[in-house]
Amino acid sequence: QVQLVESGGGLVQAGDSLRLTCTVSGRTRMSDTMGWFRQAPGKEREFVAYISKSRRSTVYADSVKGRFTVSRDDVWNKVYLQMNSLHPDDTAVYICTGGTEYAGTNWNEYAWWGQGTQVTVSS
Repeated sequence: QVQLVESGGGLVQAGDSLRLTCTVSGRTRMSDTMGWFRQAPGKEREFVAYISKSRRSTVYADSVKGRFTVSRDDVWNKVYLQMNSLHPDDTAVYICTGGTEYAGTNWNEYAWWGQGTQVTVSS
């Protein structure tokens, strides 16, 4: 059974940085496309970023472009989300997802997801 476990969330101040980690287990290889989504209280879940091994590409939401960086380590089956210049609007539960080479910016395109890790940015 595939498991995705996020870690690294916490409470920080505006302008600070955090690095989230997603650890994947239950498979010998990570999914081709690994993504990050977030959901804030009272708001819809939104796409943050994804990284595709086959397409050799990363895609970001406009709201995080230039501040967040997604990367992956296929040896240790981990995916990272480096978040810089955090803003209170970034406060949300961040969820790691795994999908095929066809997955993109829509939640429904992913087959696996974790429980999420809370990120809270104070002003």
